[in-house]
Amino acid sequence: MSKLLSVFLALSCLAYANTTQDKIADTKAQIQKLQDDLKHLEAMEGNRPENIAARREEANTLKTHAEFGFVSTSGNTDTTAYSLDLDMKKQWDKHVFTFMFDGQYADDKNIETINKFLTELSYDYEFTDRFAFTYLLGYKDDKFSGYNYQAYTGPGARYKLIKEESHRLSIEGSLLYAQDELENTSSAIEYASLRTKAIYEWQILENLKFTQDLSYRTELDDSKNYFVYSKSAFISKISDIFSFGINYKLDYVNTPPLGTQNSDKTLTANLIIDY
Repeated sequence: MSKLLSVFLALSCLAYANTTQDKIADTKAQIQKLQDDLKHLEAMEGNRPENIAARREEANTLKTHAEFGFVSTSGNTDTTAYSLDLDMKKQWDKHVFTFMFDGQYADDKNIETINKFLTELSYDYEFTDRFAFTYLLGYKDDKFSGYNYQAYTGPGARYKLIKEESHRLSIEGSLLYAQDELENTSSAIEYASLRTKAIYEWQILENLKFTQDLSYRTELDDSKNYFVYSKSAFISKISDIFSFGINYKLDYVNTPPLGTQNSDKTLTANLIIDY
């Protein structure tokens, strides 16, 4: 009798275990189906005409990023310094126009010590969400650099190498026609130039971001004639519109005109407005 009872209990446990496993498998299948249905509904919602139009309108909105820096001292020293970094972007579907301005001015007892700006206008045609054709137009004016001006223009390409939520990296290359005019001269030096550029963004925290812009431009026939521009920045978000940033800029010329230095280094603290 005891043997029969043991066999019966064993068979009952086995049947219960099989039933439990079947219920678990069935529950998992139901959960997977619910997840698949939810993804399908989200896709249908995202593909609704009004939502597609809203995303397109948001992407095509004019976006502006402005950084303002100001320092004023009086007493033993009487100095004033200003800085302005401005980035504007406007997109129409696959066509993207970007305008950049980087300017600095300073005086000491009403005598200019810094007076420089760099501006670039670029056009992109986005073949995919990662690859784009580009055309660049740039102009630089630095009163104390030994140049009257530097200008460059030409086509190129850009590729978004990393496109993640926390990390973004884009690289680009451009083949340029360049003009440099030295001080006290009436003619410009013309040459073919190659420029490479990398832009990196790291979203460290929800309200803290690190950015790095690095460009290298060189004369094709004379590799010693090259220019490096670097901007490293930490940006802390204050509100939807306002942020606080610290920038370190390096403007390097490998073969500078006589009487000038190879590099300018600038550290600024800025109020940033995004709208």
